[in-house]
Parts: sequence; structure tokens; C-alpha cells
Amino acid sequence: MFGINNCNTVKKAINHLDNSGLKYEFINFKKTPPTKDQLKTWKDAFEDWPVNKKGPTYRKIKEDFEAATAAKKYQILMETTSAIKRPILMKGAKVIHFGYDEEAYGKLK
Repeated sequence: MFGINNCNTVKKAINHLDNSGLKYEFINFKKTPPTKDQLKTWKDAFEDWPVNKKGPTYRKIKEDFEAATAAKKYQILMETTSAIKRPILMKGAKVIHFGYDEEAYGKLK
């Protein structure tokens, strides 16, 4: 699971996984920013840039982000990790889920 540990949505997801007894590894964007390859994987799975368009961080960078080239967008997200939609749940190299949805997490095994 990728995210930011002080994010309320990430906290809900972690709590759910802990209460379900599911094993996971948490990677904090603040300590380990995503690589360009990870962002590309998420972009492909999300079928769009994996940004939290409702969040305050994205609103601050929206104009620059939308005007940027693809290469610059990767750079912006690697440097402004709080704009990335989270949590991102993966199993191996496959994206399982973006964000937290209690019903979807309830189906995890």
C-alpha cells in the first residue's frame, strides 16, 4: 500500500487491513516518493493521472499541472506526493485499488 500516513483515507484503509488480519507493506510517499515507473503503472491502471483532484494540494498545482508536458507531470507528482490519489493498493506489480472503499476492501483476501 502506498500513501501518506497522516491522511485520513489512508488511516481508514490501514485500519481495515489491520482488522481483517491481511498482511501488507506500507510505503509512505513522504519518505519514499514514487518513481516515474510507478507513476506510469498507476496512470495506466487509473486510465488518467493518479491525482486527487478534490484535494487542496492539487488545487494549488492544478494550473501548472494541466499546462505541463507529460515529463513535467511526472516530475511534479514525484515532488508533490500529497497530490497523488491515495491509498494505492497493489499486489505485486498489479494495482488492486485506488482510494479506500469499504466494500472493495471487504472483498480482499
